[in-house]
Amino acid sequence: MQKQSIKLISKTCFGLLIFILFSACQPDYEEPSVSLEDYVVEPGFELEVIASEPFLEAPVAIDFDNQGRIWTVEMRGYMQTLTGESETMPNGVISILEDKDGDGKVDHSKVFLDSLVLPRAIAHVYGGLLYAEPPNLWFVEIEDDKPSKKVLVDSLYADEGNVEHQPNGLMMNIDNWIYNARSHFRYKRENGVWLKEPTAFRGQWGITKDNFGRLYYNNNSTQIMGDYVLPNVLTRNQYYEPKDGLGKVLTRNQRVYPLHATLVNRGYEPGVLDQDSVLRNVTSSCGPLVYRGGQFPLEYTENAFVCAPEANLIKRNLLMFDGPITTAKQAYDDREFIASTDEGFRPVNLSSGPDGGMYVVDMHRGIIQHGAYMTSYLRERLAAAGMDKMVGMGRILRVKSKEAGLSALPDFDKQDAEGLVALLNHKNGWVRDRAQQLIIQNELKDAIPYLQALLRNAENPVASVHALYALDGLKAIDSHTLLVSSKSENVSLASHALQMIHGRADQSQQIDIIETLMARNSASLDLYLLIFIGKSIHPGSQGLADYADKILSRNPNGLYEEALISSLLGTESDFLEMNGSNIRPDFRAKLEGVVANQDSDKKFWIYAQESLPLDDRTHGLQLYRETCAACHGGNGRGIEGLAPPLDNSDWIKGPANRLALVLLHGLKGPVDVNGERYEFNAQMPGLASNPNFTDQDITDLITYLSNAFGTSSRGANADMIKKLREVKPNDGAFTQEEVNDVSNEN
Repeated sequence: MQKQSIKLISKTCFGLLIFILFSACQPDYEEPSVSLEDYVVEPGFELEVIASEPFLEAPVAIDFDNQGRIWTVEMRGYMQTLTGESETMPNGVISILEDKDGDGKVDHSKVFLDSLVLPRAIAHVYGGLLYAEPPNLWFVEIEDDKPSKKVLVDSLYADEGNVEHQPNGLMMNIDNWIYNARSHFRYKRENGVWLKEPTAFRGQWGITKDNFGRLYYNNNSTQIMGDYVLPNVLTRNQYYEPKDGLGKVLTRNQRVYPLHATLVNRGYEPGVLDQDSVLRNVTSSCGPLVYRGGQFPLEYTENAFVCAPEANLIKRNLLMFDGPITTAKQAYDDREFIASTDEGFRPVNLSSGPDGGMYVVDMHRGIIQHGAYMTSYLRERLAAAGMDKMVGMGRILRVKSKEAGLSALPDFDKQDAEGLVALLNHKNGWVRDRAQQLIIQNELKDAIPYLQALLRNAENPVASVHALYALDGLKAIDSHTLLVSSKSENVSLASHALQMIHGRADQSQQIDIIETLMARNSASLDLYLLIFIGKSIHPGSQGLADYADKILSRNPNGLYEEALISSLLGTESDFLEMNGSNIRPDFRAKLEGVVANQDSDKKFWIYAQESLPLDDRTHGLQLYRETCAACHGGNGRGIEGLAPPLDNSDWIKGPANRLALVLLHGLKGPVDVNGERYEFNAQMPGLASNPNFTDQDITDLITYLSNAFGTSSRGANADMIKKLREVKPNDGAFTQEEVNDVSNEN
């Protein structure tokens, strides 16, 4: 834990200082000084503290407004103790951090929204703030840094699931849609109305994008994943679930290089730690960022950075593109971009800043493993190390290159239409993104000729794609613009234009586009051209079907087959009839499967499922807290005179069917736990007679107990519970001798 000092500028009493802190007025003291001597950073880069406690606590996400101020999501209720009861407290806030004295460090904070329960994501969009507080997604207008009119965008945004496994991210992509991690929906506002539509399910915590608009994410044990293609081009067909282009693991190397021994949840399992108790592979990767800031040296552009908070480090990966296929590799084989021996360093999110720097959201909390998944192994070690005492802290760090200065923030309020269009050429992706959205948000029709001119020149591939979607957001795309753009030498622009042009080109124009682009023999263009062709296929369009077959023949890859299936949308049988003899057997089987799914109305699950189900261990934790914790304690250590301990108990580690019998039918009399006898006046009641407890409920409870207080999630299932309901004791509840005998028989 780092030491900090607060220097008083004026001689005020301590009570007045506390009053100032909590009244959200300008503090009367300088920003704290935090040492980073325990941090090792890639040579050529500088790491600095931008904000720290007392200005914020337990940040999990940030965003920037048009003035460059940092807005923080502070999940203060998360795992304040080893048992995590604090997570239902309405103590979460969204704050505005400011640098009043202009030295680049936060010296003032004020609360924008408070009394939130586990808030998790924000986005400055449409002139207001979009924020997630489970189960809801809200949009609130901003007036003088205060919340104004509030609109419920989605009441099922994070309807179920563990706090580690609920939607988050809220990232505006270049296509004007807002995407999320751990979610299969995307959002947009048009004419004051919020739209919600299915998209591919992506990742766990954090989401990012490259300049082309592809999305990247991860899960706790896979540091970087992503889609090979633009969003939704493979998920148009409601009756087909794509496998070859979405959710791809980009690097098989999950190795991490911490600077010290590591406290992780399953460190007892062989191979998790090395002989020095140092973590081998990532176990809690999160908060990825594809760097687009323009301040780092050129070779760092579109590198993928990933947080590993369990190991107190940040990884760097190199993205590589071969046609439409993306892969990645770790930048180093023996070290990390940032690593620290400070066990409080918990990077959970990364963000590009308006100045080109990379901002690190450091939760700076002792416990980051949620109680639903925490093993007794980790719980004991966290307690022994005093990590449960590390609360009330939080940091925002900034990484910048020593080779170049930070970018000056454009004054967006003073930019006219021409000025905002010019900013689409800015080297910093954050500035380009914000300029595009301000053109759309402010309905700047005066920007249309400047956007069209930018497209005609198409000198900057990235800027031209921004211009295309700015026109799209203004509803100012015309057929001629799309025809020209679709045949552009700029592959990125042509690929995006091909997604928009369907229905705006006549037959001769379609053929001209197809023959022009096919002549280039580009694997990347072929993919999006195939989607364009698939959308246009209809009964009798043999020529189009032949073009599709030629593209498939020179790209024998399941990704291209998925692209065609996604675009056919009901004309699969027609394509089979026209190209039957040329279709490979496995591709034919896919098409026939789609037709069968259409006949039985069997849809891809993202079109049929409104929200994600609650996972078993989280549900088990809820049941434990509601039913068991009053007697056995929130930490499972029992309560003297009332109930024995569960933590590391041989009853928990023993046969799953014995534990199920105890939960179903109860236990009476003395009980031996780990060789020690416990005698109680009361007996433990069974749950079999409670109509509110289903077989799956009891299965989930056993799963949680086995994970939290044993060594694994093991053994039970709903069929077992159903059978054991009928294996009843002779007299109200089992004795331990009886249940041991019965479990051996069953």
